[in-house]
Amino acid sequence: MNKLWNCLAAELIGTFWLVLGGCGSAVLAAGFQGNGIGLLGVSLAFGLTVLTGAAALGHVSGGHFNPAVTVGLSVAGRFGAARVVPYIMAQVAGGLLAGLVIFHIAWGSPTFILDPTSPGAFASNGYGVFSPGGYSLLSAFLAEAVLTAVFMIVILGVTRHRGSAAVAPLVIGGALALIHLISIPITNTSVNPARSTGVAVFAGANALSQLWLFWVAPILGAIIGALIHRLVDRSERA
Repeated sequence: MNKLWNCLAAELIGTFWLVLGGCGSAVLAAGFQGNGIGLLGVSLAFGLTVLTGAAALGHVSGGHFNPAVTVGLSVAGRFGAARVVPYIMAQVAGGLLAGLVIFHIAWGSPTFILDPTSPGAFASNGYGVFSPGGYSLLSAFLAEAVLTAVFMIVILGVTRHRGSAAVAPLVIGGALALIHLISIPITNTSVNPARSTGVAVFAGANALSQLWLFWVAPILGAIIGALIHRLVDRSERA
């Protein structure tokens, strides 16, 4: 097992890359001059960041890059409880650093406008009037919890055997891209509290006031996904 500091550095870098690539594409390229990459492109960008980040750093830290994933892996018995909080701190730090970089890059454009009253401002997550599609708090909570649960089941399944290590980043990245295709219109897609925190700090008070949901729902979903996996995959039990 790698030393904790090596793992924390990998988690910080990996989460930084996820937020920079995913949220950066949403802020800088999604609607570029009316001909941006759009929903499909942003979804693909998030998937590619996980694919490349996990391939590059997964052998160091496990490639969580997400507090919900870290909690889910611990509940599933795959990850030591003593490392959960340090991992989450490193992930949040990576997300915040990426948010800071995106913020300063964006402000270099004369056309950039940050309107904290608009849905999805600065790639932030939201519900109600701050949902891209106007979805309610209940709809947003359900989407985030269910999709994170399924994401956790995919992660636990594809990493169950050592032989699947080569294909795991591709499968996990594909799952995350699909999740974004489903839920960008609902919440702007979180399933990752570090991703949500990294941009909410810069998006303003409205995003921060709704940030609680994008911690509670993904972590609850990850726990549920881990428990379902343990129930279904009997070989997981010691």
